Order: sequence, then C-alpha cells, then structure tokens
Amino acid sequence: MKPPSRRALEELSALHEKVLALGSPRSVALRMVAASRRSTTLTAQRDFWLEFSWLDQEYREAVRRLARFCLEHTHGLQAAAEAPQASLRAG
Repeated sequence: MKPPSRRALEELSALHEKVLALGSPRSVALRMVAASRRSTTLTAQRDFWLEFSWLDQEYREAVRRLARFCLEHTHGLQAAAEAPQASLRAG
C-alpha cells in the first residue's frame, strides 16, 4: 500500500485540528445549555441553545469534511495498492 503524500497528510492534519478546535467551544456551549435549564430565564435558555446550535453545525460540518477526506483517500490508497496486483493477475 502506498503511503499518503505529504500534502494529503498536511490536509488531514488541518482537518483534524479544525475538528478539535471546534469541539471544545461546542462542549462548553452544551454544558451551558444544560445548566441554563435550571438557572436562567426562557430567553437566556433560547440564546444558549442558539449559540450551541451554531457551534454544533460548524462542528458537524468539520467532521463531515474530515470523514469525506478519509473516505476519498482510503479508496484512493486501496485502488493504488490493488492496481499492481490486478495487472499481475491479468498478465
């Protein structure tokens, strides 16, 4: 199996860092939503929920990008690894 290129590894690292960077604020916002249910007004609860929803949407999109990248590169690497074997069988 052929190892991924340096560019692919850099892109993978950047995507992973984005997921991690968005994960922390999302977790904090979720804890704030949970805490607000017991201690704040309905308006404040709604504001906390909107903040969480926005962060959650960004986080989920970053996770989808990372998953898509991994899927595309996994298939590409598998195809590259299988190509020499297929030509040996054909020849």
